Amino acid sequence: MEKIKGFLKRKDIEFSARRYGIDALGAMAQGLFASLLIGTIISTIGEQAGIAALVEVGNFAKGATGYAMAIAIGHALKCPPLVLFSLAAVGGAANSLGGAGGPLAVLIITIFAAECGKAVSRETKIDILVTPFVTILVGILLAMWWAPYIGAAASAVGRAIMWATELAPFFMGILVSVIVGIALTLPISSAAICAALGLTGLAGGAAVAGCCAQMVGFAVMSFREKRWGGLFAQGIGTSMLQMGNIVKNPRIWIPAIVTSAITGPISTCVFRMNMNGAAVASGMGTCGLVGQIGVYTGWMNDVASGCKTAVTAFDWLGLLLVCFVLPGVICWALGLLLRKIGWIKENDLKLEL
Repeated sequence: MEKIKGFLKRKDIEFSARRYGIDALGAMAQGLFASLLIGTIISTIGEQAGIAALVEVGNFAKGATGYAMAIAIGHALKCPPLVLFSLAAVGGAANSLGGAGGPLAVLIITIFAAECGKAVSRETKIDILVTPFVTILVGILLAMWWAPYIGAAASAVGRAIMWATELAPFFMGILVSVIVGIALTLPISSAAICAALGLTGLAGGAAVAGCCAQMVGFAVMSFREKRWGGLFAQGIGTSMLQMGNIVKNPRIWIPAIVTSAITGPISTCVFRMNMNGAAVASGMGTCGLVGQIGVYTGWMNDVASGCKTAVTAFDWLGLLLVCFVLPGVICWALGLLLRKIGWIKENDLKLEL
């Protein structure tokens, strides 16, 4: 047993929820962002501006999604170069065979392939052959075996959530908004979760609302402590910066969570805000305005397909209120109330930026 532990330590193979559920999952979201999401944004700009070259650039970027995710995951797992480069083939196969649930298939299969590749890396004199051979063989065989089932399961869960949201928009609006919003602030990736489940449509809109409630809410609520630096760091960066303060005083999280429970059903019931862009955008909120860009690209896709006749002033009003105005006003008011009753004290929301 000690020899096995020593071998795993030497190979930097760590079986832990943090490495797989936080580090690898977060890296997968970055890979998605650097391929599918950016590609979607570029191609949308090209379509709207009538620039064919930008459309082509965006399409190439979107085509690299599986490869980018796998390499990002391999980087998070601290893979040696030969393993890391070999994972590109694994990611491409898993994403393709996983269908709509491809991102989750890429995550699971890449982890197995990466750890197998790390185990044999630099163990033979023909490492340049053995390491990529094992990594690719294990990864692609698992992709052929598992990916269709993983993808189908993830898609089924995502479809169930979206179906339930259409059926019960008020209740599910609250549930999806609160859960995805909390995931965004926790040290896990809400974007990767939404991408893995293919969360779009009305449920995607609720997810965007929940993320915006956390990001804009914390940005406005902590303005007196950190002023403009904190406003932009959290408002278009991430509310995860408040995680340390939440651990010290969990009550500071109440305004943002309550706000997401309010804006979620407003999104689903009042404005019927759909997020029909890339699913990863559902879990991004106002980070780089990716959530809003996702909603807009979804509008354009719906108009192009005939599902939507035009983008209306009511659509824009809903986007503005749900993503920016209501989170700021509601969270600020609730934060002020909690300050008055002593649940939030001076500097409880202070950030070291």
